Amino acid sequence: MPIELKVPKLGESIVEVEIGQWLKNEGDAIEKDENIVVLETEKAAVELPAPASGTLTKIVKKKGETVAIGEVIGQIEETEAVDKKAKEQPPAEAEPAATQPATPAGTPERAKEDVPRPIAEPLEETTAPPVEEKTPTPAGTPERAEEVVRLRWREKPRQHESTPERAEEVVPMSVLRRHLAKRLVEAQHTAALLTTFNEIDMAAVIALRQQHQEVFQKRYNIKLGFMSFFVKAAIDSLKLVPQLNAEIRGDDIAYRNYHDIGVAVDSSRGLVVPVLRNAERMRFSEIEAAIADFARRAQEGQLKLEELQGGTFTISNGGIYGSLFSTPIVNPPQSGILGMHVIQERPVVREGQVVIRPMMYVALTYDHRIVDGREAVTFLRRIKEVIEQPARMLIEV
Repeated sequence: MPIELKVPKLGESIVEVEIGQWLKNEGDAIEKDENIVVLETEKAAVELPAPASGTLTKIVKKKGETVAIGEVIGQIEETEAVDKKAKEQPPAEAEPAATQPATPAGTPERAKEDVPRPIAEPLEETTAPPVEEKTPTPAGTPERAEEVVRLRWREKPRQHESTPERAEEVVPMSVLRRHLAKRLVEAQHTAALLTTFNEIDMAAVIALRQQHQEVFQKRYNIKLGFMSFFVKAAIDSLKLVPQLNAEIRGDDIAYRNYHDIGVAVDSSRGLVVPVLRNAERMRFSEIEAAIADFARRAQEGQLKLEELQGGTFTISNGGIYGSLFSTPIVNPPQSGILGMHVIQERPVVREGQVVIRPMMYVALTYDHRIVDGREAVTFLRRIKEVIEQPARMLIEV
């Protein structure tokens, strides 16, 4: 009996997948646990391993088809079954060459042979309809004007010329992109979203990074970036304003005493948000290492589904692409998202003097159903205070 390849259960919220690239073709030999097909889900790409060694005998679902969880997408014949069939199959006997009695020359059958056949049937003769002759009408008369209009109407319409400069390519949306688009629209329709802004003087963090970068990199084999500071600052601020770490469940509000921080990273399939579990327990080096690992595996399509689920708050850094100012969208059912932006030197007033400082705009988008404006402003001000005085993260004041 052939083994059926079925789409496994990939998560509580995932009910269907899209067939991605088949890594094997029909007739290919496969080993047990060897990946044979990529399944595209709304969160990540998952490679399906072979349940047994054998031959991929049939591909039921082609690339691009949408299938439900548990549906059959292919069949495998186990190695033992293939070998058994090969032994039971008798060797094929050579068929005798077909003989045809010779036909004497001059017989009708031979005259088929001698007379060349026509290449094609002759076309039927058709008689063209007589052309109606018209008496020339002097220009300027109504009859002449009517004839001009009629001739113009008979002209073949001009087609748009296809040139490389005006070429189009139509490709289907990936499952990830369709899911992202759906969730963003749902967020706009189901939550009362509002955004508040502030700006941060990054001079202290920049100086701290420069002071400790060499030692940090030698000890942990990774660079000290800005994201770890903002993760730490966000956790500090979430403890001060717990509504932003909560979510609405029906008529209830679920408050959490843990902080699973989602960090938006770019991937070959689009934007994904892997989650730092229990980020409140992580050190700077652990945060930086985890984010670097997320970014690398996102480009390789190796992120796991469980790494993309269950965040309580999200941080998005549009500054790495040069974004100066934006309004990020909350990832439901979360209640808030912090947007970082590019650092720019701008004139600001310090102690009555205009000085040049490296400044960053930050944005907090929040669900107004659970977070009031006062709480949102308090949260963002706390982020500003902690980043401008990073020592406060160590002594927790």
